Amino acid sequence: MSDHVYKHIELVGSSQNSIEEAIQTAIKKASQSIRNMRWFEMTDLRGHIDNGMVAHWQVTIKVGFTLED
Repeated sequence: MSDHVYKHIELVGSSQNSIEEAIQTAIKKASQSIRNMRWFEMTDLRGHIDNGMVAHWQVTIKVGFTLED
């Protein structure tokens, strides 16, 4: 196993349906321009309430990726 250097960035994904979908939205979009993503960590969770119901989810995640040699 070789040694790696990692970098992490912060992303915010949103969804009207679920926390999981908000995370997937952020990771899918980031994967269009960032290679070698390896892990994520959820750091914040927010939601919008409308008429006493959750109407929208917003999730902040840190995404780690390996730097290329």
